[in-house]
Amino acid sequence: QVQLVESGGDLVQAGGSLRLSCVASRSILSFNAMGWYRQAPGKQRELVATITIGDSKNYADSVKGRFTISKNNAWNTVYLQMNSLKPDDTAVYYCNAKSVYSDYVTEDYWGQGTRVTVSS
Repeated sequence: QVQLVESGGDLVQAGGSLRLSCVASRSILSFNAMGWYRQAPGKQRELVATITIGDSKNYADSVKGRFTISKNNAWNTVYLQMNSLKPDDTAVYYCNAKSVYSDYVTEDYWGQGTRVTVSS
């Protein structure tokens, strides 16, 4: 079992910045990928950004150029730097850790979420 603890969510004005952090209870190198997802009220959870064990990064089109995912392996921490925030970025942001065992078998761990609210 692994615990993921997010922090950094806050209320911010449009155009502002926030940095989210996710600390894992064990080495993040034990996972194939780490990521950030978000869920806005009344909407499904969606991918925001992922980073693999080899540091390959992937972003949702809606955040490209504004958000940056990074990690510190020694600190078992994953970050999401969010710049030029928009009201549409308002959501609960969840940290994810993924282990891939085969093409069909994966295991996902989730944090409890941190709330980001962007005012216009």
